[in-house]
Amino acid sequence: MGVVLVTGGAGYIGAHACKALARAGYTPVTYDNLSTGWEAAVRFGPFERGDLLDRDRLAEVFARHRPAAVMHFAALSQVGEAMREPARYWRNNLCGSLNLAEAAAEAGCRNFVFSSTCAVYGEQDGVTLDEESAQAPLNAYGASKRAVEDMLSDVGAAAGLRRVIFRYFNVAGADPEAEVGEHHEPETHLIPVVLQAIDGQRPALTIHGTDYATPDGTCIRDYVHVSDLVEAHVRGLRWLEEGGESRVFNLGTGHGFSVREVIEAARRTTNRPVPLEEGPRRPGDCTRLVSGSDRAARDLGWRPERSTLETMIGDAWRWHRTGGYTP
Repeated sequence: MGVVLVTGGAGYIGAHACKALARAGYTPVTYDNLSTGWEAAVRFGPFERGDLLDRDRLAEVFARHRPAAVMHFAALSQVGEAMREPARYWRNNLCGSLNLAEAAAEAGCRNFVFSSTCAVYGEQDGVTLDEESAQAPLNAYGASKRAVEDMLSDVGAAAGLRRVIFRYFNVAGADPEAEVGEHHEPETHLIPVVLQAIDGQRPALTIHGTDYATPDGTCIRDYVHVSDLVEAHVRGLRWLEEGGESRVFNLGTGHGFSVREVIEAARRTTNRPVPLEEGPRRPGDCTRLVSGSDRAARDLGWRPERSTLETMIGDAWRWHRTGGYTP
């Protein structure tokens, strides 16, 4: 099937993508600076340590491995941090991605799969987003990702770089075989934070706002199982290999789950109580953020088959009980 350069392959989504690529017959080569990733997560192909801002290192890796495609996950992605350090986000996410696109084009690597975000849409409360929804990112994270999309369009047109772009909200779950999973320090995502509270690794889970206009008063978010998400990325790569045009795809379930629904599912799945405390709303939190995936279903044949709360939490709990990665 050929070699695929996976940037951010030592991170949460990237490591799962490497496993999916290897299972599909590709050789995934991880390119990661380990700023947030884990070398222990690189289990399915070669590892090249490097930074996207190091253009010479990128050229060296392209020359050594001669990848037929790029799958680009590496990015800074914390919204609060993006508000405090916007220049860092623009430099890393946009300039790093430009280096990567130029290196790929110069090496004759013409297929490019980019993992973007639904943060490009900004605050669009209560609607089901699709690929044509207006874009109005609220911070340097979403704005830099949108700029990368625009850059890839321009560089692609000039250099013959064909691309598939995926936009999505919350990713959850873990490899069903618990070979890789989610491990952030510190952890900020809802499901692993709930599991930490259940397991006594933090005093309690704080629900930020209980007075939203939803059936149970808590925010609703769309969650996609990480295995479903990376399956879409492999299908996107095949789309390009088979001559498909450059395309943007949203990935979501179209309905989402509330914070209390996540908590209750975690209680049922683990058969343990969830220590809770209620807090005020956080600035900027929307009531309901969900995305559809009609185009991905139609063009790629993609279905979010594991994206039920019980499955996502069950897989995350199995991974959590392994203890995660160690340095």
